[in-house]
Amino acid sequence: MKEIKGKKVTLFEGDMRRREEANRQYLMKLETPHLLRSYLHEAGRYSGRGADGNALGGWEDLSCQLRGHFLGHWLSAAALNFEATGDTELKAKTENIIDELELCQKDNGGQWVCAIPEKYLYWIGQGKGVWAPQYNIHKLFMGLIDVYKFMELEKALSIADKLADWFYDWSGKYSREEFDNIMDVETGGMLEVWTDLFEITGDEKYKTLMERYYRGRLFEPLLEGKDVLTNMHANTTIPEVLGCARAYEVTGEKKWLDIVESYWKCAVTDRGAFVTGGQTQGEIWTPKMKLKARLGDKNQEHCTVYNMIRLAEFLFRQTKDPAYMHYIEYNVANGIFAQTYWQGMPYENSPGKGLLTYFLPMKAGSKKDWAGERDSFFCCHGTMVQVNAAWNRRMYYVDDNALYVTAYANSKAEFELNGQKVVFTQRQDYMNGSLMTSSENNAKQTVNDITSAYANKPDFKKYVFSVDTETDVEFELNLRIPDWINGEAVVLVNDEVLARTEDSSAFVKINKVWKKDDKVILILPIGLKFITLPDDKEMGAFRYGADVLAGITSQERILRLETDTPEEELSADTERQWGEFRTFYRTENQDPGINFRKLNEIGYEPYQIYFKIKK
Repeated sequence: MKEIKGKKVTLFEGDMRRREEANRQYLMKLETPHLLRSYLHEAGRYSGRGADGNALGGWEDLSCQLRGHFLGHWLSAAALNFEATGDTELKAKTENIIDELELCQKDNGGQWVCAIPEKYLYWIGQGKGVWAPQYNIHKLFMGLIDVYKFMELEKALSIADKLADWFYDWSGKYSREEFDNIMDVETGGMLEVWTDLFEITGDEKYKTLMERYYRGRLFEPLLEGKDVLTNMHANTTIPEVLGCARAYEVTGEKKWLDIVESYWKCAVTDRGAFVTGGQTQGEIWTPKMKLKARLGDKNQEHCTVYNMIRLAEFLFRQTKDPAYMHYIEYNVANGIFAQTYWQGMPYENSPGKGLLTYFLPMKAGSKKDWAGERDSFFCCHGTMVQVNAAWNRRMYYVDDNALYVTAYANSKAEFELNGQKVVFTQRQDYMNGSLMTSSENNAKQTVNDITSAYANKPDFKKYVFSVDTETDVEFELNLRIPDWINGEAVVLVNDEVLARTEDSSAFVKINKVWKKDDKVILILPIGLKFITLPDDKEMGAFRYGADVLAGITSQERILRLETDTPEEELSADTERQWGEFRTFYRTENQDPGINFRKLNEIGYEPYQIYFKIKK
């Protein structure tokens, strides 16, 4: 199965496009000398004296042992955006950075190009405590490789290849046991790096490095079915298993896939997840199906959300199982969207926007802690710019004579099936009947029947797909039915009902000869659901479709119910504003009442996700 991406997918959807553009502006806003500062310093090319008040702070400060990690994320994000948009300004800035890195490498002796000294690696070989140097360096490798792949800059590959020679020599100095000890210090995605470079170059040194970076102390117990994750740091192991996923793609050796599947079973299937889709607290894996005691102020580290989305996407391509796309949908809606590039209405001391929150608190009365543009640069700062670099991904896939639609957002995909070019367009019908988006009465106000037909917010989502092809072409259309549906989903082709289903475990398949201007309509019933914790059936959270709802409250509240159905306690509130139906709710029987909004629309307010219910 192959993903359709890059310039072959055009995204029209407003909020995704907003996030992508905000991310692009942020990438351009960060000055090249400041992005390179720690690299220039290590290579003796930095001529500054004393403090630089404009320098990037946090983990990018010269006093931090992880300094320089963000540049790798920046390069990857710029490359991903270029793949999708062809942005020449981003490419020019990237070329300048690559030129400077080449000069740093020359001044460091021809191999080393990193922002930290070589001795950090020798120190971990001696058992001396250093903060994850390989995790740090992996980011640079990742960025260089993505720049080569998506911007086709040969110089980036040359820099990475020379740096790899240093690692080949260094890692060869240790016995298997000694190097296993070294790999107990976070390695990030080094296995993935060596696999990428092996595929690109075919050089056997990378095959050797893949073997050296086989982390048997983690992989072998996983294959034996042991729980090696409970209370262990989550984002140490996820990148290592992403390396296994990549190794399977490149080599086809089944053992690599077995490791990935065993990891997913241990991390997700057997462990469960919060209503958001996330699974960690304080950066560690929760116990299996025991989440109640882990509702804290440091849930759902953004890096884990991003990397688990990547792992789910790999497994989807191997299996075509829509469950992996369900997982991605929840983590995007309530992870990425809830934790990055928030935008809302300014009020009191709220600026109306937030860049990034490292964690997503789930403790009642918590607030999101938004990072600044230049003062943090913790790990999630890097994955933030990567995941928001291009939102036209993970939507369309082709396999043999079939198209798979896995995500629903206003967009267009261009592809070939059976030798024929096909343009497939999807748009959501919001059934609002109005173009008015603000209090300014300057929008087109054509009288129509929709405004009265849907006087209240419809209890279903409606998506309209159109097929454009020069000649008739036969292929199989597969539509994902989300597992949040609240009833029977309906599929119509040219206004004729072809399928009805409540089953979200498989795609709805439509195999026909498609003609120009064929139209498909997908109706997805939607409503409130109360999702309980696996270890407390009287404690749960409200979800509307894929979106988790949060109650605005500074104190923990218990919901006193008059019926056995928690969903009946909430009713629509401020349901419509101008041309938009909104997902606002309020309680019916609580004193004082509680207002609920989508978690990804919460900015600086204190909130509560999980509620104990009492009759």
